[in-house]
Amino acid sequence: MGKLIRLELFNFKSYRGHHTLLFSDSYFTSIIGPNGSGKSNSMDAISFVLGIKSSHLRSAHLRDLVYRGRVLRKSRMNGDGSATAPVENGLANGDTQQGEGDEDDVDGGVSQATGTQGERNDPKTASVMAVYEDDAGEEQRWKRSITAQGASEYRINSRVVTAQQYNQALEAENILIKARNFLVFQGDVEAIASQSPKDLTRLIEQISGSLDCKAEYERLREAAEQATENQNDHLNRRRAINSEVKQYQEQKREADSYAKKAKERDQAIVTHVLWKLFRFQQVMDQSSAEIQRHQEELKELERGLESYESRLEDARKDQARSAREVTKVERGMKERQKEIEEQENSLVPVDEKIAITERSVKSYSAKIVEISKEEDAQSSVVNRLGKDLDLVGKAQAKWEADWQKAARSEGRALGDDDLQEYKRLRERVHATSSADEGKVDTLARQLKTEEETVSSLRGRLDSAQWQVQKLDEEIKELSGRRDLMRDRVKKAADEINAKKKELNALTSERLRTARMQTELDEKLQDTLKGLLEADDGRRQTERERRIRETVAGLKRIYPGVRGRLGELCRPKQKKYGDAVSTVLGRHFDSIVVDTEKTAKDCIQYLRDQRAGQATFIPLDSIQVKTPNTNLKGMHARMRMAIDTIEYDNAFERAMLYACGNAVVCDDLSVAKYICYERGVEAKAVTLEGTVIHKGGLITGGRGPGQQNSRRWGDAEVEDLQRIRDELLAQLAALPKDGKRRVAEETLQGELTGLEQSVAYGKEELKGFERNIESKKKELTFGKRQLAEAQEKFDEKHQRVLRLRAEVDEIQEAVRSVEDEVFVDFCRRLGYKDIREYEVQQGSREQDAAQRRLEFTMQRSKLESQLSFERQRLQSTQDRIRRLKEKSESDEGLLAELQAEKERIEGEVQSMSEDLDELKGRLDEANERHATKAEKVAERRREVQRRRQELEGVQRTVAGLEAEVQRNAAGRYGLLRRCKLEDVRVPLARGSASLEAIPVDEALQADPDAMEIDDDPEAEAVLEQNLSDFGVRVNFDGLDDELKEDASNDKLDAKLQERISTLAAELDKMAPNARAMERLEGVESKLRATEKEFERARREAKRARDDFQDVKDKRFDLFNRAFTHISEQIAPVYKDLTKSAQMPLGGQAYLDIEDTDEPYLEGIKYHAMPPLKRFRDMENLSGGEKTMAALALLFAVHSYQPSPFFVLDEVDAALDNANVARIAGYIRRHAGPGMQFVVISLKTGLFQNSDALVGIYRDQTANSSKALTLDLRKYQ
Repeated sequence: MGKLIRLELFNFKSYRGHHTLLFSDSYFTSIIGPNGSGKSNSMDAISFVLGIKSSHLRSAHLRDLVYRGRVLRKSRMNGDGSATAPVENGLANGDTQQGEGDEDDVDGGVSQATGTQGERNDPKTASVMAVYEDDAGEEQRWKRSITAQGASEYRINSRVVTAQQYNQALEAENILIKARNFLVFQGDVEAIASQSPKDLTRLIEQISGSLDCKAEYERLREAAEQATENQNDHLNRRRAINSEVKQYQEQKREADSYAKKAKERDQAIVTHVLWKLFRFQQVMDQSSAEIQRHQEELKELERGLESYESRLEDARKDQARSAREVTKVERGMKERQKEIEEQENSLVPVDEKIAITERSVKSYSAKIVEISKEEDAQSSVVNRLGKDLDLVGKAQAKWEADWQKAARSEGRALGDDDLQEYKRLRERVHATSSADEGKVDTLARQLKTEEETVSSLRGRLDSAQWQVQKLDEEIKELSGRRDLMRDRVKKAADEINAKKKELNALTSERLRTARMQTELDEKLQDTLKGLLEADDGRRQTERERRIRETVAGLKRIYPGVRGRLGELCRPKQKKYGDAVSTVLGRHFDSIVVDTEKTAKDCIQYLRDQRAGQATFIPLDSIQVKTPNTNLKGMHARMRMAIDTIEYDNAFERAMLYACGNAVVCDDLSVAKYICYERGVEAKAVTLEGTVIHKGGLITGGRGPGQQNSRRWGDAEVEDLQRIRDELLAQLAALPKDGKRRVAEETLQGELTGLEQSVAYGKEELKGFERNIESKKKELTFGKRQLAEAQEKFDEKHQRVLRLRAEVDEIQEAVRSVEDEVFVDFCRRLGYKDIREYEVQQGSREQDAAQRRLEFTMQRSKLESQLSFERQRLQSTQDRIRRLKEKSESDEGLLAELQAEKERIEGEVQSMSEDLDELKGRLDEANERHATKAEKVAERRREVQRRRQELEGVQRTVAGLEAEVQRNAAGRYGLLRRCKLEDVRVPLARGSASLEAIPVDEALQADPDAMEIDDDPEAEAVLEQNLSDFGVRVNFDGLDDELKEDASNDKLDAKLQERISTLAAELDKMAPNARAMERLEGVESKLRATEKEFERARREAKRARDDFQDVKDKRFDLFNRAFTHISEQIAPVYKDLTKSAQMPLGGQAYLDIEDTDEPYLEGIKYHAMPPLKRFRDMENLSGGEKTMAALALLFAVHSYQPSPFFVLDEVDAALDNANVARIAGYIRRHAGPGMQFVVISLKTGLFQNSDALVGIYRDQTANSSKALTLDLRKYQ
């Protein structure tokens, strides 16, 4: 196959001037470009040059396809550069879609524009030429132009041709314009995804070409049906005339023997009637004697039964009294048990509160003990510090005393002269160095002051260091206790979580059980609703149940009973259910038996057992008329009723008898056509159950009789009953809710206690955190004070050092003056210098001062520590006091709870004792009740035995009475028939005539029917039947042999057979006195009718042959295309959906509704994406629909494929994964014989193509332009 080389556009839509879209030798070309550039116009160009009408190209007229460069004054710019006129004008420029129109209409223009087309110098003509290279390598140029008059002109290789020749040239290259299987426009994928089965059938008809045969098919089918109908009319007419001729010939022969046969028949009837009347009278006399004997026996049995029933009633009253006593005791026990259970349940929260309170008291006690230890330790510290302070005071006082004593004992005293000299020399030194001495004194005082300050700061520094160390130890201790409490809280929280999980599990199980019970209840309600709905059609009334039991009993007793007619057949298709039920009607419940004797035995059994009425169909003697074969094939939508059911061949006679000539029609119009227009005298039944009777009466709607159609679903009802039993068993197996609730309440109580413990623990943790935080703040403050004290101490210490240095410097100058002045004084007294003398006298004072300063600092330090420890001790004592108050409060609550528990336990104990007493009373009452129940059972058995004896006698009497009634009714019916049929029965002398027998049918009863319930009307019939109305029959004319064999059924059958034989012979004869006169005229009419029939037969054969040829042609065309597409759809869809993760891909198939004539019905398309199930198209997602629709398009295109395939943005609704699959599929299948041209905006698609044709909008030129890029050199 060839390929499309290029497109040449001239003034087409948005392409101004001449433009070329080059595809060259690429088999996979993508047309890309931004929105509004004119990509879709290239699709329109391809469609236009291939002959597609303008109505399919988003334009109303051919003129709208010609380029227009200017815009209306109020126009709106389109995405591709064209303009749209205002909505009210109804027209637009460019390629805006206007609606459907004929491409030959050249009058469509624009009225409200800035100027006419000529005034704007816009082009008036346009053309598109496709250059195509065929298999031989020769180029063909297909060109379609729009003339100035708005008409199309076609050229092939520059030669003007007609549109038909143009299409033929395209079809020669397998380019089918009507099918358009090579063009996929925007929106086509969505349309295919949402099309109906009928639309898919039409698509395949277009592809296959079978649509061209549709008109001829319809015409020839109608002609064939008309010809066949005409032939059947002539055939029926010929048959009727033939029958008429034969009838007149036979009538002449029968007329002679008719009189003789009639006399023999009358005598046989009289003999049979006399024999039956004699038999009836004989049986009635014998049965009446037996009844009289049994009546006496019944009276005796009834008297005995009344006595036993009276004794049974007394025993029942005693049993009822004992039962009420048992019930009363049981009710009291249940009430007491409920009270005990309530009290025991009320104990659970009390026990939990007691446990929680006990744990709280223990916790408080443990804390008090622990804090008391701290108090003892702190008290010992306070006492130790007080003792140390007292010891320091005592040490200081002792030292003062010792120092005064030593001073007095060790001091050396100078003489007065020496002292006076010392003073004089000191004054001299003072006079010489008074200024330096003043400075030294001043500095000494300052130095003393600073030294005292330094000493005080040293005390403060030591106190701050000790306090910081103490606070650090307390923080560590509190942190340890906090961590311990945190562990306890965590352990309790874990236990809470475990309890909660257990509680949640119990709650979930209870909720799951409740939800399961709800679901089972809902399912049970639905099942019961289904049973009620099913029972609406097959209601299990007492009569229905008895009928089933009766039929089952008959089958067991009589092997010849086959079953009810409705159970022996089944509709071939479900749609025939209502129609078949309507056709069978009253015969639906008729019982099929092998022989007439079996039927009579069954009737006798039903009478004896009073088991109801039933109709029997004996297979050996039932009169069956052969169905009219002319009805078959009379209409395509009509069929014989016998052909719509399935049955065993052994029951064919019964089915033919029930169905007769009834026909089943698809709808009422067909039934009317058969009965009214064709004049067929047969019962016509529609699929909905509407009936047209032979007389023309129409019966419709849904009545009680049509409920038989539901009887076909017995298996479904049995399934519903089985499901109901299973649901009831599952409901019974569900666990009870009482014990689980008790366990939940217990766990809830434990959880409450644990949560309170956790709450208390968290409060403790918060207290610890607050204490630790407070201690940390104190520690921070202490460290800050320590740092400040250290800083001040260092500063003062440095100042002391400076003052000492300054004092030493000045004192050195003073000492030099002193050495010079006191040199002789010291040498005389033996001192090295004057300072040695003064030291001996002044060092003791200095030592004393230093010693006093040390005592002062030690006392200050001890006092600070003592004050701090006393504060700590007071705080600890306050904590102990608060804990004791809480402990005392909880102990009081615990005492109250213990009292409450003892009270409840006492009440439970008292109730338990009452319950034990009630149990004893119940045992005694049960024993008494069992004794009385046994007595009642014994008397009931005796009454039942007596009643069974009575019922046995009653059944015997009833059977005899029934026998008398049956024979009386038979006698009455026989006499009545004799009166009606004028049978001359010999009567005794003095007997009333047969005219005394009433013939009112309203009072008559069927002698073969069985009454179910008592009926006053039936009693009236019985009384009338038992009366002989004064008619006495004379049996003298009856042979003695017949009298002796009066009970022989074979004799009855023999006599009836004789009568039937004679009657049948008479019926067959049916002489006609004018038969000879009419025979000649009928024979002449027969000859003319045969000629007309032969002519009609030839015409019908010719019409059928012509129709069959067209039908075969249409079927072959359609079936060939469908078979190919159906075979291709699965591999194509699999190829499109498979991936590395899902190598098998998806599955798809086409489902045809009518295999005989598929083009008349729909075709369903089913797709199963990977890892999903089969579903209809409307149930798929958007992407899945697109993939399924593309698979269908590719499969359709594979049938008579064109050389190229053009797709316009079919990937718009696909994600990247599906776009990659589409690209891969096109890539694999693109090649010689399959060229793809794809318009797309998805990178995942066009990046895999062989060539790109880029469309862009040149705003300067106001035109779309194209560029071509070959990608194969880059791949």
